[in-house]
Amino acid sequence: MREQGTIHRIVADRGFGFIRPAVGQTDLFFHRTALEDQSFEGLRIGDTVTYEVAPGAKGPRAEAVRTA
Repeated sequence: MREQGTIHRIVADRGFGFIRPAVGQTDLFFHRTALEDQSFEGLRIGDTVTYEVAPGAKGPRAEAVRTA
């Protein structure tokens, strides 16, 4: 099931960031390789995205990230 959120933080030099879910969860980590339709360099803080939640080594993470 796809969820929606906004880009909250981008760490450009390391190729990852965090998404703030629309529904009160904690921020989710995403890696640049999780982007499906957008270049990592084209993302901006505040962009709306959809994604799927998957288990990660340090907790849930966003996968299959697409701009909304």
